[in-house]
Amino acid sequence: MTELYPSLILDALRTVRYPGTGKDIVTMGMVEDDIRIDGNRVSFSLIFPKKTDPFIKSIVKASEVAINTYISPEVEIKGNIAVKTPDPEAMPKANEPLPGVKNIIGVSSGKGGVGKSTVACNLAVALAQQGYRVGLLDADIFGPSIPKMLGIEDEQLYMEEVDGQKLIVPAEKYGVKVLSIGFVVSKDQAVLWRGAMASNALKQLITEANWGELDYFIIDMPPGTSDIHLTLVQTLAITGAIVVTTPQEVALADARKGVSMFMGEHVNVPVLGIVENMSWFTPAAHPDEKYYIFGRDGGKNLAQALNVKLLGQIPLVATICKGGDDGVPVILENSVSGVAFMKLATAVGEAVDERNATLPPTKRVITH
Repeated sequence: MTELYPSLILDALRTVRYPGTGKDIVTMGMVEDDIRIDGNRVSFSLIFPKKTDPFIKSIVKASEVAINTYISPEVEIKGNIAVKTPDPEAMPKANEPLPGVKNIIGVSSGKGGVGKSTVACNLAVALAQQGYRVGLLDADIFGPSIPKMLGIEDEQLYMEEVDGQKLIVPAEKYGVKVLSIGFVVSKDQAVLWRGAMASNALKQLITEANWGELDYFIIDMPPGTSDIHLTLVQTLAITGAIVVTTPQEVALADARKGVSMFMGEHVNVPVLGIVENMSWFTPAAHPDEKYYIFGRDGGKNLAQALNVKLLGQIPLVATICKGGDDGVPVILENSVSGVAFMKLATAVGEAVDERNATLPPTKRVITH
């Protein structure tokens, strides 16, 4: 039989794919660094995020079969694979900038003008209305719009001392804790910062603020891909990303790139799904009518093509624009759009729960 060594074991295990993602268990970091080889006997541990993971038995069996198939049937592996599930309470949090936050969700778009900030704002308020503790970070350094959408453009920030450290106190509106670079720069002047300055300002809003205990931390990311995106994935272990698009072909092409960025091996942030905004126009006086002015089902078709969830289709109505201008999110109204955003919040919560049950925690991106 071929001489056994750890890399040979790992090569065999790379053929085992986790059903929830389609990725192999080695790439996902599910194979513990404890491979032991004693003659023909091989043992190691597999790490699952939860004891209730529905795929534990099938993955263990598939791993045994892979080693006997791709190395040798003489390898003694059956019964030698241990299963580990980390205790969330016992995990060290010293290096986590937001230890009290359960889920971090990035709301992104491949291009500007698709309503990404509107989605992020209404999603945050909808989750708060459902009883969750929610924070909202406006990470669009060069075009902050969240303060206006929430009617808090003139908010004055102040510091408070927590455990001997001075921290920024987030503003609060509609049950959501909010921070934005828009609070500290003039709303009438452009922000002319180099990449490093913008990244440092963003880090400060994340790590030097008293966010407290949160169920969801929503990040309104800048459109496209930039230094800010890299800063975010280096600073935070993002639970999952939502990509916003309109049904237009030009927007879909950019949305595809956005999904690709998150799913790339260097970033590796799970994509919770796609939100199709401005799916159709509905006159306020005729809520049952639909006019597909930007095309039909483009986001839905893209989600199917990329094998990700379609989290929601948001209609275009005049009250969305007016609500954003007046600082009253449309989710607060009993309207077609308000109902759509509430359904979106429920879908996002379900997607996050599924992601947490089937995938290990996201790791921050480390660059050298």
